[in-house]
Amino acid sequence: MRRNVSRGSRSTRSPSWASASSGSHRSSGRRSWGIAGARFDTAVLFDVDFTLVKPGPDLGPDGYQLLGRRFGLELDPARYAEARAAAVETVEQHPELDHDEEVWVLFTERIIRGMGGDSDRAYECAVEMTRAWEHAENFELFEDTLPVLAELRMHGLKLGLVSNTGRDLDAFVAHHALDVDVAVSSSTHGKTKPHPTIFQAALDRLGVAAGEAAMVGDSPDDDVEGARALGMRAFLVDRDDRFREIEDRLPDLRALPAALGLGGLGETHG
Repeated sequence: MRRNVSRGSRSTRSPSWASASSGSHRSSGRRSWGIAGARFDTAVLFDVDFTLVKPGPDLGPDGYQLLGRRFGLELDPARYAEARAAAVETVEQHPELDHDEEVWVLFTERIIRGMGGDSDRAYECAVEMTRAWEHAENFELFEDTLPVLAELRMHGLKLGLVSNTGRDLDAFVAHHALDVDVAVSSSTHGKTKPHPTIFQAALDRLGVAAGEAAMVGDSPDDDVEGARALGMRAFLVDRDDRFREIEDRLPDLRALPAALGLGGLGETHG
């Protein structure tokens, strides 16, 4: 882990893993990405965290408290939400959208300090918590994930994952039995969303053009705007109703088949 972070010109955009469930996204007006007027896509790419899976207890407030005690820190779970929101406001991506593990660590360190762990060992604790995010067993699938992936398969679509993570996505796919064709992480690719090359890498492996594919994720900036800049369709999954200023949101994955023009979940077409 690199302890020193460049303080040169940096992007002020928060990574999607940081903004999820934070309620901190700001918009100057309503935006629509045209779910109506569907066309048939040949492939769908998915974000992972907060789209297909959610963090388990070890990565939540109580998990922070238990981990903190190993480092002599008494962290208050009741302060987690506020500490996380404050961390989101200050987190920054690499200026060239390079995958940078230090961003994850510093973001987590700010949460730990905000929960009462303002000591010299906060960074060590943050490194350990960041590593915990790399383990597939620390995540739980949303109930709609497997049924929707199966539905898309029934319609012959190719499926892929594109995630800003240091996690081994192949191991993650195997652990959660996800039926996908490709999985591209920022740690292996080198760039993070919304950089166009990470989407393109997945499309190339699928043998699909951008205009024939859709992206599904929970970040308006990283997932939706990033994919649309490449010419893909994109759908925002807003499970917690955080982005009310944005039109054409999906409340969950069950709404995706209809949005893709495939009919409702469970429908078949002769």
